[in-house]
Amino acid sequence: MQGKKVIKTAVIYARYSSDSQTEQSIEGQLRVCEEYAQKNDILILDTYIDRAMTGTNDNRPDFQRMIKDSNRKEWTYVIVYKLDRFSRNKYEMAMHKKQLKDNGTKVISATEFIPDTPEGIIFESMLEGYAEYYSAELSQKIRRGNNESRRKGNLTGGRVSYGYKNVNKKAVIDEERAEIVRYIFSQYAAGVFVRDIIASLTSRGILYYSKPFCRATVYKLLKNERYSGVYHYNGEAFTNIYPPIIPKEIYEKVRKKIESNRYGKLSTETIYLLRHKIKCGYCGQSVNAECGTAHNGERKYYYKCWGRKHGSGCKKTAIRKDLLESIVIDNIVQALRDDGVKDTIVAGIMAEQDRRARANTTLAILQKEKRQTDMAIENIMSAIEKGVVTNTTTKRLKEYEEKQALLERQILIEKSNTATKLSESEIREYYEQALRLEPKMLITYLIKEIVLYDDKIEIYYNSPIQTSPDDGRGFSFFRNELHFSFKVRQRRELRKFTITVEMLV
Repeated sequence: MQGKKVIKTAVIYARYSSDSQTEQSIEGQLRVCEEYAQKNDILILDTYIDRAMTGTNDNRPDFQRMIKDSNRKEWTYVIVYKLDRFSRNKYEMAMHKKQLKDNGTKVISATEFIPDTPEGIIFESMLEGYAEYYSAELSQKIRRGNNESRRKGNLTGGRVSYGYKNVNKKAVIDEERAEIVRYIFSQYAAGVFVRDIIASLTSRGILYYSKPFCRATVYKLLKNERYSGVYHYNGEAFTNIYPPIIPKEIYEKVRKKIESNRYGKLSTETIYLLRHKIKCGYCGQSVNAECGTAHNGERKYYYKCWGRKHGSGCKKTAIRKDLLESIVIDNIVQALRDDGVKDTIVAGIMAEQDRRARANTTLAILQKEKRQTDMAIENIMSAIEKGVVTNTTTKRLKEYEEKQALLERQILIEKSNTATKLSESEIREYYEQALRLEPKMLITYLIKEIVLYDDKIEIYYNSPIQTSPDDGRGFSFFRNELHFSFKVRQRRELRKFTITVEMLV
């Protein structure tokens, strides 16, 4: 009786390496591989194709998909046009061929006859080494050619910078866009803010490649050294590629200004406690940190309206940092020392302690896990008593006993944490200390927003006690008005401040 014929199965992998190559390259590879399969009675199940992908690494989508699919062990061969289509890296080639071999799959070249003999192993290694050599040599030639092109003042590919155009591999100034670049540099060098430069460009309908200018785009242009006629590549400076659009002195002035503004002008040693908490009561803009130097060299620190600083027409006067922070902190302390507020907060903390002790989910989870571990140990011990003793049962028993000991320690720690409860007197004592010792913490957690006027300050507090939205409890409002008088030196007059406070308790 004649033996049953075994059907050989395979997939085809095809690749070309650059956009300069065409789809015909893939079609040719597939045709040759299919012809090879027909001659050798091999059934093609699938094809994997990577377009414009280098073979010097395995970061190729379809290649990775093919390697992963080989785990299903549905085909015996991977057919390639040449081995260098599979990879040009001999180390990665060896690794992936080993992975395919473990899955019962062999890589076959349709155009390179490699005999299944010891000599064939040497020949295949030579082909793999030559493929990597060819790739390295080609890369070296391209780098050498690009360097020569740069020395001749030619472009080497990619999109040219805004303000230039590519004419026969030469960077030529695009006068229409170059004029926009000059405008941006001149405005920034004259002290105009980037947002105002953008607003001016937008109002005139000037776009950046059909899109409005944004801050990142403007700063990218301002940092582009090519506009001064200099182009750096691999540590070498080229001055014959990009004709200068910006005079060198203007570019250097802008560069130094950007560098000096890189980390801002705010003192890193001065902490502004109310930063990001204040807004102007007149124009609604944020009130930000500001500093300056007096005639005697003394540094002065203020909070100043952003709108007034940037010419929105707001007339809000600046206020000294130490004065405003002192007023706010004094108000917080006074409000929190109110007997009704204090009693509410202390009672809330006590109730929260009790609630957490009753609903200690961590402890409950640990205790449940320990019960399951205890039960598993009992089951293994029962099996051992019945004579079922194997390496697996012994190993599992040891693992469960170690886990049991760990859980017991964690449960003891969690119980001790829950058992450590603060008394009411201890909470009140810490409460009084925290009012003065932690102004930053008080402002961070209690102050929601400060609205600043010339004659009053509105302070809005967060709730000092967080309550669940489902517990049915509402919030009542504590409203307070405090009056502070202080002398404004610049105007030599006494002004009255009204502090309007809204606090949730």
